[in-house]
Amino acid sequence: MPRVHANGIDIEYESIGSAGDPVVLLIMGFASALTTWPDSFCNGLAEKGFRVIRFDNRDIGRSTHLARLGAPNLSAMIAKLESGAPVAAPYALEDMAADAVGLLTALGIDRAHIAGASMGGMIAQLVAIDHPAKAKSLISMMSHAGRLDVAQPKPEAFAAIMSPPASPSREDRIARGIAVWRVIGSPGFPTSDAELRAKVERGVDYAPYDPAGLARQIAAAMAAPPRNDRLRTLKIPALIIHGADDPLIPVSGGEDTAQSISGAELLVVPGAGHDFPEPLVPVYLEAIGDFVAKVEAREHA
Repeated sequence: MPRVHANGIDIEYESIGSAGDPVVLLIMGFASALTTWPDSFCNGLAEKGFRVIRFDNRDIGRSTHLARLGAPNLSAMIAKLESGAPVAAPYALEDMAADAVGLLTALGIDRAHIAGASMGGMIAQLVAIDHPAKAKSLISMMSHAGRLDVAQPKPEAFAAIMSPPASPSREDRIARGIAVWRVIGSPGFPTSDAELRAKVERGVDYAPYDPAGLARQIAAAMAAPPRNDRLRTLKIPALIIHGADDPLIPVSGGEDTAQSISGAELLVVPGAGHDFPEPLVPVYLEAIGDFVAKVEAREHA
């Protein structure tokens, strides 16, 4: 896959679709490389007439890993958050938003529809807030606006994503990945054992394991202040998609995000959790494809 240098780091990316089509930038969440976006979803958007760009965030996949920043003490950060004390991270979600904008600029893309999932949704929100000239629209999926009091994960879901593999070995990483997706996945759109294993194997084999990098990513999310007031300033179309059965970021997080953006559309999907199973891809394709097409039609009217 190609790579560009932007915002001081190297960013691995993939472009799918025709260069002249409207761009949809996909921003993935915590501990997830660009391969987490299903090929069927990306190809489906391209078939609808959009150019899809997916990329590895900093500290994941094949983009730059910022080892020089060290590993934050997540236990201490969690304790401070629980006591109401402020916390600091090696870098901020705003820096990750600047990475995304830097990628677009390096590719010569003036504006794009900005879509993000989970932590990627938080980053997408900040692209729209801090770089409004780059954002045609905002699509925030299975995410929240930073108010942790309305988006508390179920204990078993939080424990699952925070638990490391038994060892850095390939098989232990695969076993851990399968266990995590089984906990946070979609009860109404079940994934077969074979599909899930293939998905996890692809992610494990894509890039080396970097627990310190993952800690820096989640520290950025933990340290981020609520974005509700800043989201109220947005003047672009927004679509908020959330699973009704998401155990990691409950649907209240999506509802709070939608309520913070004037005119935002909210789609709650019964049976959906915190994943991208193949049976759910058509739902996302229809919702996002129709939304982006509608925004494009308005721009050209």
